[in-house]
Amino acid sequence: MLIMFTHLFAVVCLGVSSQPITDSQRLFSIAVSRVQHLHLLAQRLFSEFESSLQTEEQRQLNKIFLQDFCNSDYIISPIDKHETQRSSVLKLLSISYRLVESWEFPSRSLSAGSAPRNQISPKLSELKTGILLLIRANQDAAEVFPDSSALQLAPYGNYYQSLGADESLRRTYELLACLKKDMHKVETYLTVAKCRLSPEANCTL
Repeated sequence: MLIMFTHLFAVVCLGVSSQPITDSQRLFSIAVSRVQHLHLLAQRLFSEFESSLQTEEQRQLNKIFLQDFCNSDYIISPIDKHETQRSSVLKLLSISYRLVESWEFPSRSLSAGSAPRNQISPKLSELKTGILLLIRANQDAAEVFPDSSALQLAPYGNYYQSLGADESLRRTYELLACLKKDMHKVETYLTVAKCRLSPEANCTL
């Protein structure tokens, strides 16, 4: 699939005039499909984790999480659907890239365990590559995308440290909830950005 991304990006960069919109749409379709899969995977993992908890544990963790925030909340993004619709394609792509990249380190702590969890890191990496190709394909010559190293956020607190049973439970709950939240954001931004390439489409959320 990465080979497909590279091939399609090359076609766009060559400026094939016959179907420029179709080629970009195909690039976007792959990216949207990837993030939809990740969002569904995050939803499933979070639901399964919640189901494994006792009722009181669920209540306490939900209460704590509502008072807490996700690491990616530091990334400036549209505050509502109206701002999302007003944002440029490149802005939506750039925010999506930052959101996906912010999971480079935290996702590793979710990899241990079930087979579905082991899919998270490689699928995030593939999505990040695809979004970067889209950014380059949609950049103006005068625009320079920031160095990715400057976009990396610190890992989620002490997720990589040895935690007690209760703290480990809370951290897993927090990571899965935040992953679900962030993948929903990225899915929304990429879907709106893709829609922008179709002038006749209705891109309302």
